[in-house]
Amino acid sequence: MQYTGAEIIIKCLREQGTDTVFGYPGGTILNVYDALYKYESEIKHILTSHEQGAAHAADGYARATGRVGVCLATSGPGATNLVTGIATAYMDSIPVVAITCNVILPLLGKDSFQEIDIAGVTMPITKHSFIVKDVKSLADTIRKAFEIAKSGRPGPVLVDVTKDVTAALYDYKKITPVIESPRNTYTQDQIDKAAALISKAKKPFIYLGGGAIISDAADEVKEFAEKINAPVCDTLMGKGAFDGKSDLYTGMIGMHGTKASNLGVSDCDLLIALGARFSDRVVGNVKKFAAKAKIIHIDIDAAEINKNVITHAEIVGDLKEILTKLNTVITPKTHPEWIAHIKDLKTKFPLNYNRENLSCPYVIEEIYRMTDGDAIITTDVGQHQMWASQYYKFSKPRTFLSSGGLGTMGYGLGACIGAKSGRPEKICINIAGDGCFRMNMNELATAGRYNIPIIQIIINNHVLGMVRQWQTLFYEKRYSQTILDDKVDFTLVAKGLGCEAFRVTQKEEFAPAFEKALALGAPVVIECIIPQDDKVFPMVPAGAPISEAFDEKDLH
Repeated sequence: MQYTGAEIIIKCLREQGTDTVFGYPGGTILNVYDALYKYESEIKHILTSHEQGAAHAADGYARATGRVGVCLATSGPGATNLVTGIATAYMDSIPVVAITCNVILPLLGKDSFQEIDIAGVTMPITKHSFIVKDVKSLADTIRKAFEIAKSGRPGPVLVDVTKDVTAALYDYKKITPVIESPRNTYTQDQIDKAAALISKAKKPFIYLGGGAIISDAADEVKEFAEKINAPVCDTLMGKGAFDGKSDLYTGMIGMHGTKASNLGVSDCDLLIALGARFSDRVVGNVKKFAAKAKIIHIDIDAAEINKNVITHAEIVGDLKEILTKLNTVITPKTHPEWIAHIKDLKTKFPLNYNRENLSCPYVIEEIYRMTDGDAIITTDVGQHQMWASQYYKFSKPRTFLSSGGLGTMGYGLGACIGAKSGRPEKICINIAGDGCFRMNMNELATAGRYNIPIIQIIINNHVLGMVRQWQTLFYEKRYSQTILDDKVDFTLVAKGLGCEAFRVTQKEEFAPAFEKALALGAPVVIECIIPQDDKVFPMVPAGAPISEAFDEKDLH
């Protein structure tokens, strides 16, 4: 049977299991939105306030569900407004398909109204970018986009479709997607080499990254860590892949990692990197990173091997499958002295903060207590992001959604809407600083329009907190353009955009406000006023060895 190209797009989305899309209509994509109107019972569309919000919502949906997120935008500025969200997904290996429409084929390349080469613009920040100029190739291109987005190391794919293709008629026949097994290239010799290094190690340490979340390897990681009796640290992207309450867990590694993790990794004799990419925020000074250790790197992307840190053994492939094989090969180990040393580091260097005033760590701990650690937490980027990763004990995968690689301010609110859309049964909370919140707070109107019951926490210190922290520590307190002490009233803004709102200035006010937010079943903003010079510790200066992590006590 023949359908318009627009209808073929919708049918291909349903074919791929898509139940929700996020977007914003416009001239060139009108045919697609007309088809959405006809098929509204099959696909839910969330109209965001801005295309960037749609891209972040698709990203949050993907991170929370493990499925491919989808966003739609029109040509020109609609398409370019997706770029930051696409780049965010690319840096964190998140499967997103962005569908844009362009001017009709005869007008391409003529600087037509709202024409932009969005496939060219996004080429460096996607796994692949397509432009469809013939309706005959449309369905297969959509299918290929989903396959590319979710296969191997996931990532975003862009499909740009000319408007005349969306109007053209062509045959469509449903094809059920085939789930292909990962194409692994490792050998048994590599498995055996890694197992031999693990067997000889006296002081092993596991460094856990986002690949453990992507491959759904949490159970295998737990078995592996307990079998080899090794402490575990994680990256921002790896939160929840290992239980944050486990005795083997030492906290995050890197610039704002715990001293136990940073000192432990610096002293270990074997570092086992699972689905991690040795980013500069983790490694610090490359020459002095884990200098006493041999390094095993397991990752699905061969390009990551020896890119940042030279390894002694590597296995390229799906982490879940590789750990399953390793767990059958290795024999149980015990390292009582090493584990006792790590436990001593955890006791000697606990995370700590000023408990006299209302603070972000206090808010995070209260959220953890009142949700029983069973919420999906999204964040923006900055001090609040680090505090959330430090003080909320994540124990399950896909419960901490944050922009790691790109560090996108304004990410969290859209992502929270996407997460709640994909997992409506979960409590979904976005934590943002006042600087980040300003960037995309218009998405509160989206939450209000659909009555999406998310909770938005604003950690308001009236400054760009993380930048100010650097200015205090490294720029002799020259606070250039980081003070936000103006007349903006976030509670009035929230109410004006259709949400309930509370302001909290004292510790004892937070729990009652949060309890009300949980009970309302509606979008709620809680603004928390904290001191402007609260700082995130520990901290490693950029480019310094992670063993030189310092905290507030070290400054005196």
